[in-house]
Amino acid sequence: MNELDALRALADAGKADEMLAWHKAARTYLGVANPQIDDLVAEWRASRDLDGRIALAAALWNSDIHEARLAAAKLLTQARIRPDEAAWALIASWVPQFDGWAIADHAMIAGQKRLVADPARLDQVEAWLDHPNPWTRRAALVGTLPWAKMNNPKPADLEARERVLDWAARLADDRDTFIQKAIAWWLRDLSKRDAPRVRAFLADHGARMKPFARKDVARLVQDR
Repeated sequence: MNELDALRALADAGKADEMLAWHKAARTYLGVANPQIDDLVAEWRASRDLDGRIALAAALWNSDIHEARLAAAKLLTQARIRPDEAAWALIASWVPQFDGWAIADHAMIAGQKRLVADPARLDQVEAWLDHPNPWTRRAALVGTLPWAKMNNPKPADLEARERVLDWAARLADDRDTFIQKAIAWWLRDLSKRDAPRVRAFLADHGARMKPFARKDVARLVQDR
């Protein structure tokens, strides 16, 4: 049984219909739950070397099946991949194809690991801010969330953090709801480590954000 057949063997037609209605992106849904995908991915990862995992991830993604694309991202979600240039190139090639939050966010969790491993890749990510696809623009923020979550950032990390805050400021006028949610997500996470910096961001750029996003952040920092 190949990997796609293994996913299809777990299909639930009722759940698949619910997933299509929820996610709305026009592709095949099997109705397979995340824990089931995780179990399969663990088996596939254990039985392959790095080149094999990358090849399988590419094939799963190219199937354009929802659960297969999630599995592709999960296969590459590892902190330690050496060498990781091919893994990063594959993840980056997916970014312009994003068309919904679930697949995009899973893929960018894998992307986060590769960005932390080589922050020089932020130069490539910055170009996503001007992409016509809003999900690609959003990926620049979701992919850099580790810098909002660092408890003991080094000087280079603080520099990267400020760089991404500049990106958030650039996107503050973007009216796409999911981009506004990503800005708020970044600021919420940062507020747990540096509330004064988040208050300063809101003072400088909050008026340009959508009210729901601004209020979502402001309520968290008012007492910190």
